Amino acid sequence: MERRSCLAASYRSSRRGYRVVIVSGSHSPPTRDTPLQGGCLCGAVRFEITAPFLSAGYCHCTHCQRRTGTGSSANGRVAQEGFRLLQGQAQLRAFQPATGVPKLFCATCGSALFSGEPLSDEQVAVRLGALDRDPGIRPQYRQFVDSAAPWEPLPEDGLERYPRSRGH
Repeated sequence: MERRSCLAASYRSSRRGYRVVIVSGSHSPPTRDTPLQGGCLCGAVRFEITAPFLSAGYCHCTHCQRRTGTGSSANGRVAQEGFRLLQGQAQLRAFQPATGVPKLFCATCGSALFSGEPLSDEQVAVRLGALDRDPGIRPQYRQFVDSAAPWEPLPEDGLERYPRSRGH
């Protein structure tokens, strides 16, 4: 049985009644020697990350809320040279909202995978939930907080907040 080194701390907020757990795992960022793979729910689309993520954060825009059915979307950005589509290019479909960048998903299972143009953009925006293991990065910011869902209050997590886009 594999044993993982892990440091954890937790506290309970008396004001809001929630518990926050901060975990530091032993997973290291992806590299060429230890790539990180990911894909859609049905397995038709698979991709590989071979470089550390440049950033990660939550998006609270209404596009992400409607696309995911949740209050936010967790995303990571990696340099184009650290991204490779392994299979399923024919299964990728894009929805282009009137404003913003294309949202790519699997045509078979509907899994949200990327935003922008993952095969040509300088940085690839990857949905963290599509990864097979820990990406070695934690969200660092929250963007579009002015559009946050009223039914899911933003946590007091210390992450940097942006009323609109962070600037990507």
